[in-house]
Amino acid sequence: MTDASPSPGPSAAQPYPPGFVWGVSTSAYQIEGAAAEDGRGPSIWDVRCRTQGGVVNGDTGDVACDHYHRMADDVALMTGLGVDAYRFSVSWPRVLPRGRGGVNEAGLDFYDRLIDRLLESGIEPWLCLYHWDLPQALQDLGGWANRDSVGWFGDYAALCARRYGDRVKRWATFNEFSVFTLFGYAFGWGAPSIADRATHLAVIHHVNLAHGAGVDTLRALVPGASIGAVHSVQPMRPASSRPEDVEAAALFDEHWNWAFPDPQLRAHYPPRIARAIEPHVRPGDMARIARPLDWFGLNHYAPVYGRRDDSLIWGFGFGSPPPEMTRTAIDWPYDPDCFRDTLIDLTRRYRLPIYVTENGYGTKAPETPDADGRVVDADRLAYLQAYIAAMAEAKARGADVRGYFVWSLLDNFEWGGGYGTRFGIVRVDFTTQARIPKESARWYAGLIRGA
Repeated sequence: MTDASPSPGPSAAQPYPPGFVWGVSTSAYQIEGAAAEDGRGPSIWDVRCRTQGGVVNGDTGDVACDHYHRMADDVALMTGLGVDAYRFSVSWPRVLPRGRGGVNEAGLDFYDRLIDRLLESGIEPWLCLYHWDLPQALQDLGGWANRDSVGWFGDYAALCARRYGDRVKRWATFNEFSVFTLFGYAFGWGAPSIADRATHLAVIHHVNLAHGAGVDTLRALVPGASIGAVHSVQPMRPASSRPEDVEAAALFDEHWNWAFPDPQLRAHYPPRIARAIEPHVRPGDMARIARPLDWFGLNHYAPVYGRRDDSLIWGFGFGSPPPEMTRTAIDWPYDPDCFRDTLIDLTRRYRLPIYVTENGYGTKAPETPDADGRVVDADRLAYLQAYIAAMAEAKARGADVRGYFVWSLLDNFEWGGGYGTRFGIVRVDFTTQARIPKESARWYAGLIRGA
């Protein structure tokens, strides 16, 4: 399966041609729970959650949305929405508790049941191999800083390909390479809580190599596979016109936006990173990284404002948007035009079909049901309307966008933010695990029906 054919030009009346994919996204650690059940091993995020100050309120993913036990109900929610596709991730420590070696049949069986239930419901499974939950047993061996991680990931990809490749044709290697490497190995704000330049550079290169190994493995083992990778691209803007902020933002931009898609799709690192990472690059490495892909997965929320910050290892950090800029409820910039322009720019830069694999609105509000039992999330609904309209405008201007996945189906464990941040179009009561579709879900279902 490939997406190499040109995209039909959308009309002003109907920007979404037949075959446009409407979906929802989640990730394993954020929703599954059952962290110590049926043979699952610990991940680096299980450890991070038990580190003092690692997560707001000491929250953990031990139970999360209890999706491991409520999977059938959650697929029924997707069926009610009418989505075409579901992007989920496999928990590496659930299927390989020590990251390599002996497999866990109970873990493999869970994803068999999920995939079969999706297909029975007319929903296409989009499987992401890695969404940040490295087995702790591999971290104990150096994790991504160890070049052996390339082989570990290739073996894990082979296990999943052989088990699920008869039914799953849409595959992503990694989710948001830059975010988990920056937060986990440069800023120290995420698992595995490291802040070291040399380690961070090694991790960047080894993860790129692992991506290439994963692509080759999937090509060899899954006939008709459509393979992509999911990147966080948030245009970087300097927080001020001061030269030190402009330079810091330029370096931040390379690390956040281009350290992974450029080597994967152009066979070279961006210039500032290339100089620093050279000691880790061996002959033939760039060819091993730059393997042909079928699509580009884009996670986009807002532009990022960079500034000089000497308290962090690279000398760059997050600055504040202009005070006049509209913000979301979690203080992220609100800029649909930036989304439109990013889609157009990425089409020109990489010449691949784009699937928006994450976009959504987060809030700190509990979003409790009203007297009629409705969850009225008017701000999220307005955000989705504006961003999806911007996507339609991008398509009209030539962006090759083939699908859109809301983040997220469910309120869930939002990493360092714990359960205090909600992105779901379905409300989850984390005490009772009751699910209530919000007004944004009802709107999205109507959009899909009318598309």
